[in-house]
Amino acid sequence: MLEIIQNLNYLLALGGIATIIFSGALIIDLRGAQKLNPYVQKWGLALAFFVTVSSVTMTLIYSDVFGIIPCGLCWLERIALYPQVLLLAVALWLKDTTMPRYGIALSCAGLIISLYHHYIQMGGSQFIKCPAAGAADCAKRFMFEFNFMTFPLLAAILFVFLIVLYLYILKTRTN
Repeated sequence: MLEIIQNLNYLLALGGIATIIFSGALIIDLRGAQKLNPYVQKWGLALAFFVTVSSVTMTLIYSDVFGIIPCGLCWLERIALYPQVLLLAVALWLKDTTMPRYGIALSCAGLIISLYHHYIQMGGSQFIKCPAAGAADCAKRFMFEFNFMTFPLLAAILFVFLIVLYLYILKTRTN
């Protein structure tokens, strides 16, 4: 089981790096020629839905299958992520391109929490007490790939990607 977790951690870290690159490409394209515009208009909400469902699934696999108990900050990050699945499902069903406004708000909250959580896991001092109440330690790392990639950093990358994608969807909607 440990080997499966290590391999999965490695793959998730690679996925995080790929997501950073794709987010950068979206930012550059959004500020420039917008060559991705037709694709984002057609598939943006579906991509956001797929990414959020995949992320929720992975959090549940790590906690329910592998038995890794989420700490208090992990739960706060999940609170910012989980509702987006339902919001995106409804937005896809109704073809509602205004939903990203709500996703941006949730993703910004999740981004702040995950960056603070990553700071703690990288050895920073806790200036806000960990809300774990003894169940799990927020400073404990279950993943540390490439000497910097942690679960909270993956969450931050996810939230940045969603914010960029949502902004792109909103921008293409108004043009």
